[in-house]
Order: sequence, then structure tokens, then C-alpha cells
Amino acid sequence: MKRVSCIDIGTNTALLLVADLVPESGSIIPVCHRQTIVRLGKNVDAEKVIDREAQERLITCMKEYAELSREHGSECVIAAGTSALRDAANRTEVIRAVKEETGIAIRCISGEEEAKLTFFGAVAVMSRIPEPFSVIDIGGGSTEISMGSLEGITESVSLDIGSVRLTERFFTMLPPPESEFEQAEAEISNMLTKRILPFFASRENVFGVAGTVTTIAQVSQGMNHFDALKVHNYPLSYFEVHELLQQLRKKTNEEIIALGIPEGRSDVITMGTLILHQFMRLLGIGEIRVSIQGLRFGLAQEELIRLQQTL
Repeated sequence: MKRVSCIDIGTNTALLLVADLVPESGSIIPVCHRQTIVRLGKNVDAEKVIDREAQERLITCMKEYAELSREHGSECVIAAGTSALRDAANRTEVIRAVKEETGIAIRCISGEEEAKLTFFGAVAVMSRIPEPFSVIDIGGGSTEISMGSLEGITESVSLDIGSVRLTERFFTMLPPPESEFEQAEAEISNMLTKRILPFFASRENVFGVAGTVTTIAQVSQGMNHFDALKVHNYPLSYFEVHELLQQLRKKTNEEIIALGIPEGRSDVITMGTLILHQFMRLLGIGEIRVSIQGLRFGLAQEELIRLQQTL
């Protein structure tokens, strides 16, 4: 058995999983979860650089995660950076600063690698997985959609439509003026329509991961606080997503926070919900299955496979 820490550094959120890997049984046993809103990708879409404040927020978070990893006896820390780091011209400097300050080495992964790790991470250690299935990961900077089976991925796309990126690009206030909402809706539909046709084959078996989807599942169940047990494996219907979107598009940031959505996600959840809504509408998806797993579990599974190969 080996205890590892896996960190997913996204555009909006940094996620930590401490888990025990058991190569003999192929098990991933979660020990500790943490989620921190870092907003690393603030203004990256427009400026193409991670600013000093965002870098400092990341370093503070990584120091906390490094300490948690030590407290839990992790033998190694595996960290992956996604859309914000991919887009930032100064990503090398940011990665170097984090390594110097915290000892954590961040690997900047491609959209294709992110999609692959998320695909397998979303269903890791689950049983009776229907095939073919798809996984949608709506992040702050990008959205990854993958399709396949436990044997491998047959189709995968990474699109530059994320909740932070498009909120900064289209919305000047909350609630957004009708014209801004319609422009965002048209852009999302245009981007999706070009790439999602192959995914009709698996529209009956779709898993949704990451903060946008899990937050929608939380609010749809009337919960003011996140409950992983109630969110994981929740069947989220198109009707619920549609109803929530109609509410969110008319609410201020303060009114959204009152629903139980935390600051740091409240200002981008309207856009994230719109992305999910358009994905489900265009493919005619009646329901998706929510998974609280994702890239972190994919990193853990990758390490588990490596351990199994050394047995």
C-alpha cells in the first residue's frame, strides 16, 4: 500500500485528494479531501498571464496542501495544472515559484491528457459502469468531453469554454443583461455544435464532474452546504438544470450566495450552468450522473497502475 496526495490545479479551484493505493486489489481508498478557490485564471483569458496576486494565492494553497500531505503521511505529491497554466505565457515562472516556495512540482498537462485522466478518474472504483459512456468536465477555463469504455477512450475534445473564461468575456454584471446572456449562449452553442456530434452514441450514459456540476447537484437538492455523499452519483436531470438556469440568470451575486453557493464560485456558476444546459440540450440528454471524482482520481489511478506494473 502507498499513500499519495493528488492535486488538481484548475482555473478556479485547487483540489486535494489524499488516498491509499492498494495495487494488489486495485483499490483507491480516499483519506482526505480539500477544495480551495484560488481563481488562478483570473484575467488569463484576456491578459494571457497569471498575475502576482493569483500566484500568491496558489502558493498559499500549495503550502497548506503540502502540510496536510505531511500530516497524513503521504509518500509523494502528484500535482497537475490545467487550462489556466496552459494558457499563461508565464507558466514556467509560476511553476518554478511554487516549487521553490512549497516543494510541490506541478506538471502542466494538455487538454487531451486532462480529458483522459478525468475520464478514468470519474468512474474509478465504481462498479457496473454502462458502456459506452461519456464524461463532461466543466472547468473554469475549459470543458473536456470524452467517450469510451473502461478499455479506452474513443473520442475526446477539449474546448476553451469555461465558467471563468466566458464570464470574464461576456458578463459585465450579475444578473447579466439579456443581450450578454444571449451572446454567451450563442458562443457556447457554436463551439459545442462543431465538436459534439460523435457523443450522441453515449448520451444515455453521461457522467459529470468538477465544481460546476457538483454545485448544481447540491442546489438542485435544496442543500445550502455541500454533502459529498448526497452529491456523488446523483441523477441530475435536464429539467433541474433548466429550472436552475432560469433562476440564476435573474439573480445578483448576493442572491446566488444565498442559495448556498460559495463566494469564488457564485459569480461564475450562472455561466457554468449555461454550459451544462447547452451541452444537455444539444445532445438531448435527459439526465447525467454526478461524480465527485475526476482528475485527482485519474492521477491516483495512473500512479496505482504504475505500482501494479512494478509488482
